[in-house]
Amino acid sequence: MTEITVAYRPAPSPELPEAKWRGFHPGTTVLKAGTTHTPGGRALSCDIRLDRDVEVALRDGTIIYVDVFRPLTEDPVPAIMAWSPYGKQGGFITLDTFPNRAGVPQDAVSGLQKWEAPDPAYWCAHGYAVVNPDARGAYESHGDIQVFSPQEGQDAADTVEWIGTQPWCSGKVAMAGNSWLGVGQWLTAAQRPPHLAAIAPWEGFTDVYRELTYLGGIPQPTFIEGLVSHQYGRNKIEDVPAMMTKYPLFNEYWDTKRINTEVIDVPAYVVASYTNALHTRGTLRAYATLDPAKTWLRIHNTQEWPDFYAHQDDLRRFFDHVLKGLDNGWEQTPRVRMAIYDPGHDDVVDLPQTAFPPPAVVERSFYLDAAHSTISEQTDGIDESSVSYVAASESAVFEADFGDLTITGPMSLRLWVQTDGEDDMDLYVAVQKTGADGTVLVPDVFPGLSSHGAKGQLRVSHRALDATRSTSLAPYHTYDNPQPLKAGEIVAVDIEIWPMAMRWHAGEKLRIVIAGKDFQTTIGAAGEKETTTNPGRHIIHTGGRYDSHLRAPVLPSD
Repeated sequence: MTEITVAYRPAPSPELPEAKWRGFHPGTTVLKAGTTHTPGGRALSCDIRLDRDVEVALRDGTIIYVDVFRPLTEDPVPAIMAWSPYGKQGGFITLDTFPNRAGVPQDAVSGLQKWEAPDPAYWCAHGYAVVNPDARGAYESHGDIQVFSPQEGQDAADTVEWIGTQPWCSGKVAMAGNSWLGVGQWLTAAQRPPHLAAIAPWEGFTDVYRELTYLGGIPQPTFIEGLVSHQYGRNKIEDVPAMMTKYPLFNEYWDTKRINTEVIDVPAYVVASYTNALHTRGTLRAYATLDPAKTWLRIHNTQEWPDFYAHQDDLRRFFDHVLKGLDNGWEQTPRVRMAIYDPGHDDVVDLPQTAFPPPAVVERSFYLDAAHSTISEQTDGIDESSVSYVAASESAVFEADFGDLTITGPMSLRLWVQTDGEDDMDLYVAVQKTGADGTVLVPDVFPGLSSHGAKGQLRVSHRALDATRSTSLAPYHTYDNPQPLKAGEIVAVDIEIWPMAMRWHAGEKLRIVIAGKDFQTTIGAAGEKETTTNPGRHIIHTGGRYDSHLRAPVLPSD
């Protein structure tokens, strides 16, 4: 095993105005019922005790600080922990950072919540404590900030154990939250701390290399650079962008950032979507590894932030059952409630299923015909042909009407490809829907922003597959053995397309787009891709020896 030295950089200071730090003020305050804590925000419906900057010692002696919100009661209560380095309140990013507050009304939350986390105003009123830690190195917490490392899981597990043994806690600790807070739940639950009773990961990736820094083997430093640059502390932060430069291939370092969700054994309320360019793959792959007797999945059709606050009551029913032991009918909740996008019509929401993808899906193959820019389920009549496009600015498009069609789950696109004289090529693909008039119909998932459909991408030199992990619908690339193209070489590649559920009606067309640059993405995307291997033209071969085709799980019509 190669010795790995992790790079660090100085963390920006909490005193910077952009950090919105509220200072270090240990002590206790009672927040009175009826008060508001942000203009137009949700008023408190009960008195809340706030213990600020409480010291917690981790197993190695490092001190971190937490804020504890809890109802004024003598009875012990279950607690919900929101783990991240974003700041216990405030922080660089808030809902007001985004147009329309990202679809979350001003009066839906109190302003006491940390970014992407449960609102104490809601949860304390229903008999829960909310604990907001500053993770190792964040703000006044000691140590260096970790970025999706096993150390984070250990630290969070230690904090769960501290919470679970406090006199005000019932001994039952849950976790909840979006994005980093979702990733933190996977990391923590994989440590299996005894007092962790439930998790509610609301979209969280599980493989940093494949889902954040090198999607399809293509480096994308923009998002992670922005993330690392806006975590504030007194010491250092793990320099993941520097590690991308140092280790562009998958190795032991990146393997430490691939979470082993198979060992998680606590009840889980898992939330996913089809259009989050960071979290869709990891959330749904993690779900598939969990104990189905302890797991509930809900796949929504909007965006993680408004969805989180719009479904607090549903999450509370889960927590009430698991943490408080209430017989509230939660066990009758369908194990899977899924959305199906139907742009141009009304989406299906909360369709009950027993698993995802639904057990009834049937794998079908859709073959590309470059001579006619069409798609067919039959290979007869598709002669060998090819289509090319300028990689930097053009695309190849294939379309066909298959009548009523519902694709539900991950997909794989087999392509036979060639480039005109280069030794590599970056491929971006999208599976879309067009209306009868040819207009591309896109899901609207966020105020003012839409999705371009199910997407995948691959740097062709990274086409090598891990045969033990790959399936016909979900190719799994190793990313550790690049194979440059030889002059004139035509190779087969299998491109992973992240899960989607979408319906087509008669008169609408299934559309497959192949290009040399990324498509516009929705909020939550990993930023502009760094593509340095796409000069010249790409050539796509179809028909005969070149069985370029889409493999997709189709839900039969009722």
